[in-house]
Amino acid sequence: MRAPASDLPVFLDDVSLRAGATTILDRLTLTIAPGAPTLIVGPNGSGKTSLLRLCMGLEAPTSGRVSWGGRIDRAMARRAILFQRPVMLRRSAAANITYALAQAGCPRRQRAGRAEALLERVGLCGLAQRPARRLSGGEQQRLALARALARDPEILLLDEPTANLDPAATRSVEEIVLGAARSGIKIVMASHDLGQVRRLAGEVIFLVRGALCERGRAEEFFNHPKTPEAAAFLRGDLVI
Repeated sequence: MRAPASDLPVFLDDVSLRAGATTILDRLTLTIAPGAPTLIVGPNGSGKTSLLRLCMGLEAPTSGRVSWGGRIDRAMARRAILFQRPVMLRRSAAANITYALAQAGCPRRQRAGRAEALLERVGLCGLAQRPARRLSGGEQQRLALARALARDPEILLLDEPTANLDPAATRSVEEIVLGAARSGIKIVMASHDLGQVRRLAGEVIFLVRGALCERGRAEEFFNHPKTPEAAAFLRGDLVI
């Protein structure tokens, strides 16, 4: 029997992304392997979202190569992505998840049970039949996480998923993310909130102007930054 395809590790080899004369990402070489959550930080416009899109396979690099588990095709075997403002389907919370399960190839007879388990996982069991677009912002983000988890991903890419949420909703989302990490899912998440990075990160990738400025264990990044840019960023200074 053939082993199921894996999307890990994700390897970026001298990858650049350009739009016309603008360099968005500049010659990145990175390996994203199983393990603790990886948090991507950097000033606005540093390329965080573009890096996530490349890792997902939603964009192709202008130069260099991205591979997933040794494969260079962009077929999404076991990866999922969540953006800041997920689009809710015009149906109930439960039906949003059963749709995601159908798209992931889950057999019809298993969908209702799996949807119920996913709703419980994100704390939305009591809202299963509520129209998804009538949920609060935090509830919608938790539902979007459940839809992403419906793909049974090995790697979950998150683009500032709590940027528009209040502290209570942020905490709920973070707990789900940490639970996913504990279950063995590789989390790669962009964040502008350094407190959140401290709470979640096992390692940090720090981008400046599309280039890799620093990478290392979260504790080392916060306590012993290796570059002037990282030190300035942690002080709250402008890094351009």
